[in-house]
This record gives sequence, C-alpha cells and structure tokens, in this order.
Amino acid sequence: MINKQNLWFITLFSLIMVLSIYYLTMGEDSLATFKTDNNLENETTDVVVQNDAFVALQVQEEEELVSEINKLEDVLLDNTASIEEKNQAYEDLQTINKNESVKENIKQMLKNDFKLDGVVNIEDNNIKVTISSTKHDKTLANNIIKSIQKLFDKDVYITVKFAS
Repeated sequence: MINKQNLWFITLFSLIMVLSIYYLTMGEDSLATFKTDNNLENETTDVVVQNDAFVALQVQEEEELVSEINKLEDVLLDNTASIEEKNQAYEDLQTINKNESVKENIKQMLKNDFKLDGVVNIEDNNIKVTISSTKHDKTLANNIIKSIQKLFDKDVYITVKFAS
C-alpha cells in the first residue's frame, strides 16, 4: 500500500524527471550560441536550426509522457481508486522512469559516439529511434542498432528512422 510520504516522493520525482528531460532536450540545440573575439566590435551569432518536423516529434513525445504521468498520478491521488489500481499506476510510473533512463542513455550514446541527435521511443521490447540527420545511410543505421543492442542483455527490436 502506498502512504502519503511515498506518494509525495513519486510525485516530486516524476516532476523532477520531466523537468530534467525538458532541460536536456532543450539544451544547446535550441539556444543561440554567441562567439566573441577579443574585439568587442566583432560579434557573431550562430543560431542552430533544427528541422521543424524533428522538433515537433520531440515536443509530441514530451507531451505524451507528461500526459501519461499526470494520468497515473491522478489514479494514485484518487481516493475512490482501489489498491490494485494504485499499485498498477505505481508500477507503471516506475516503468516510465526506467524507460526514461534508458532513453537518456541512448540519446547520450548517439551524441557521444555518432554526433547525432535523436528521439527515442520505447514500448515493451520495441525501441524506435528517429535521427535528425541529412545523411541517410544504411551502414550508419546498422551501427546505431548494434550500439543500442549492446546496452541490453536480451534481444530487443530496434528501428532507426532518419528525419531530415
């Protein structure tokens, strides 16, 4: 059974997780980067522009995640919900937290190893990765799949899609 202290912990942890994901996904890629020389008169601004479809996909994934977390938290806070429903909601929240951790590991691996940005979606044993790249290469996709598979002990179904 979930007591109030555990419920508050889950709620705050979920909020922190969502804010962390937002911060990581909205990092340097969507902000303007400023370069300054020793001369203060010569300032140049480099703006990183991403594909609108890719940004829309990122936002959609975040909105779906926040919506799902809110639904589960509502079940946990509902006084009329049964213990089984609350336990299932709690387990679903734990699964979401675990999947978000895996997603962040995959995104970091993509950034570090391949210098690519991507959106990762995990459902059961299916992992869908959408890469923001103008280069559509089967060899690159195969290398990404192999690298992601190394993160898991068991076989998972991995799909790589390029969004230019």
